[in-house]
Amino acid sequence: MDTNAEDIQVQFDESLYNKIVEGQATILFPISNEVFYNPVQQFNRDMSIAAIRTWSEMFFEEKQKMAEKKKNNQIHARDIDSQSNSNVEPIKEFTVLEALSATGLRSIRYAKEIPDVKYIVANDLEPDAVTAIKRNLKFNNLGEDKVRPSLGDACSVMYDHRDPLKRYDVVDLDPYGSATPFIDGAVQAVSDGGLLCVTCTDLAVLASNSYTETCFYKYGGMPVKADYSHEMALRLVLNSLQSAAARYKRQIVPLMSCSIDFYVRLFVRVYTSPAEVKKNASKTAMVYQCSGCRSFQTQPLGKITVDGNSTKYGPVAGPIVNGLCKHCGSLHHVGGPFWGANIHDKNFVTRLLSHVKVSAENYKTQPRMMGMASVISEELDVPFYYTLSGLTRVLHCNSPSLVSVCSAILNEGYRVSVSHACQGSLKTDAPSDVLWDIMRNWVERNPVKNISEDSPASKILSQKASFVANFNLHPDATPESRKIKLVRFQHNPTKHWGPKARHQRKQAETSDSDRNVAKSKKEP
Repeated sequence: MDTNAEDIQVQFDESLYNKIVEGQATILFPISNEVFYNPVQQFNRDMSIAAIRTWSEMFFEEKQKMAEKKKNNQIHARDIDSQSNSNVEPIKEFTVLEALSATGLRSIRYAKEIPDVKYIVANDLEPDAVTAIKRNLKFNNLGEDKVRPSLGDACSVMYDHRDPLKRYDVVDLDPYGSATPFIDGAVQAVSDGGLLCVTCTDLAVLASNSYTETCFYKYGGMPVKADYSHEMALRLVLNSLQSAAARYKRQIVPLMSCSIDFYVRLFVRVYTSPAEVKKNASKTAMVYQCSGCRSFQTQPLGKITVDGNSTKYGPVAGPIVNGLCKHCGSLHHVGGPFWGANIHDKNFVTRLLSHVKVSAENYKTQPRMMGMASVISEELDVPFYYTLSGLTRVLHCNSPSLVSVCSAILNEGYRVSVSHACQGSLKTDAPSDVLWDIMRNWVERNPVKNISEDSPASKILSQKASFVANFNLHPDATPESRKIKLVRFQHNPTKHWGPKARHQRKQAETSDSDRNVAKSKKEP
């Protein structure tokens, strides 16, 4: 426990506080509301608890296998009877750092609702927040050995735990705004195979082209104006995590990457692996986005060539597109670099779904958790998506049903899914030529009028489709998540449901570094 945190004494009168119950935690909020509570973020915390529980099962299974393998090697080396290997004890404890804890709500829920937690460090820069953490621990009958209040700079706390023997198994970053000031410390402070949970709420920067300069200096990548902007946001943050981890010969493995309401929430594992870090260029990509018809092409920055026991790394030939779009003749915009590999681990998502399905009493937001995780489990592992509204907007035509377009893609032998990040999305491995041919077929049956000769629509429709599209219903065009009528996409849960105002510090004088961290103050 931080020594400064020990100096903070807690005495309180319950009558001066509002009580808010979330999960198994009851949090006291001053009637004056000195630290705010955003109920919309309960979904974030519910998903985080389910994700940490699912990761911990995988983590313990891997530790058990490693322990058994080590024991077997020792037995073999000593020529001891293998019967003595029958009592290998599993490792069943892990540690958590919540770097920006505010009221301690998240840490208290983790302590009460996640099994096998050894202890949680609930850190915050603000003395008022640490007072709130201590008050809420006392009210929830939790000892400070289980949840350890810490008063300190989040980066300093993480840098102090870079030693592999001191690392936390779970590091949770949930700041107000961008997580970038904390990423370098976080990728060093999480143990091998540990879990890094990251929230970024600055979607105005990540998911638009209004602040490209800000996005580039924060995340090292350029966004583009596109219908898939929310997936681009996820991939830009993942690329930032990858770049930071690689400096220390560490790699990230995304388990689940969620676009939720006004923020992104990512769950990634971190490993030390110099060999895997060499593959980073092949997992990093650029996108060429047509400014007219919104077609896009992605291209990795690097390639890997394996010849027997020899592995060579090099650049790819490019660009993958001509100077002008082959469909409509418009210029391309270049976006990235971004994380070009998988953004979800299907095994992890399946296990999380199984847990959530039988845990309705544990999660108030369980229907939405089931819906989002179900759609994620069905997503194709390809970068980006089109939207049906975007395709029809380009051609100025009325819209076919999503199922009929998915059927046409499937009937041509390609795969298709929707994306959890956008309702009405088309995530497919079909090239853009096939998509436009399908839309040309649709327009032939449903003609459009009054199209300008110089418009992208005119240039696309002036070309004849290379095949006759089959819009007949394909059995795989309706995913399971649609059949069970779940809450699959984000919705407006309440009035004024977005991010709340940033908490203001009471101290009159602060250092520049303190101000920078305070700007990223989290909402619980």
